[in-house]
Amino acid sequence: ESATAFGCLVSDMWLGEFDFVSPEAFHSVFGKRYPAFSRRTQHDAQEFLICVLDDLHEAFKQVRAQLCQERQSSAAGASTRSSSGTSIITHLFEGQLSYAIRCLTCKALSDRPESFTVLSLPIPSTRVCSLQDCLECFFQPDTLTRNNQIHCHWCGSNQDATVEASITKAPQIIIFHLKRFAWQDKHRRKLSTTVCYPFSDLDLSPYISTSCHNNTEYSLCAVVNHAGDLDYGHYTAFCKHSITQHWYSFDDAQVTKIPDSAVQADTAYLLFY
Repeated sequence: ESATAFGCLVSDMWLGEFDFVSPEAFHSVFGKRYPAFSRRTQHDAQEFLICVLDDLHEAFKQVRAQLCQERQSSAAGASTRSSSGTSIITHLFEGQLSYAIRCLTCKALSDRPESFTVLSLPIPSTRVCSLQDCLECFFQPDTLTRNNQIHCHWCGSNQDATVEASITKAPQIIIFHLKRFAWQDKHRRKLSTTVCYPFSDLDLSPYISTSCHNNTEYSLCAVVNHAGDLDYGHYTAFCKHSITQHWYSFDDAQVTKIPDSAVQADTAYLLFY
């Protein structure tokens, strides 16, 4: 089972007995469940991350349900089934968006909730921008017209509308995916834009609903980097040690301590806060 293999991998990493630990065993088990990732070809780190989180969620959800069932059976002397769909993954990583949609004809307002584990942010510049610029671009109100019209229940027909997203549940760990691979002039290319991101005091309160009472300030804890182009490249990671607060670079078998200044990189692809 991939969850067991992942647990062994994390345990080996934290034991600190080796200079580096190969994830080969986890990759082999995970590849059997997701054959697309078993091939020695280029894959997208964001897509891989989502599959890993989904897979771990399903495994831990089943364990949680089984434990709840055993506790309830022991307490009540009868077998009952837990319908809980939560896990440590949803507890740590799952957030909630709400899309406020207003019909421009009758002004009726409706809300469409949507869960997320990764927020994919557009990059609004080709040279330099900030993470806040990306967030403002993602959360700015939009107008839906022509082929994007919504079906208004009150009007009984398709109508132009405005839509605006807000966070109604902020996760403990929020992951941002910088959309570096974009279409331009009918061609897909990689954006090498420098995105400046804060190491601490990232304030998400401008994008969070007033009904949400979660903490709105975040600190950076990891970065996934992509060096290369569309069809080839190399992934590395920067991770902050939770105890020493030192940053480390993970580049295949090379694990090295790096200064804080090196963490701000033009190759940043995934940001973990």
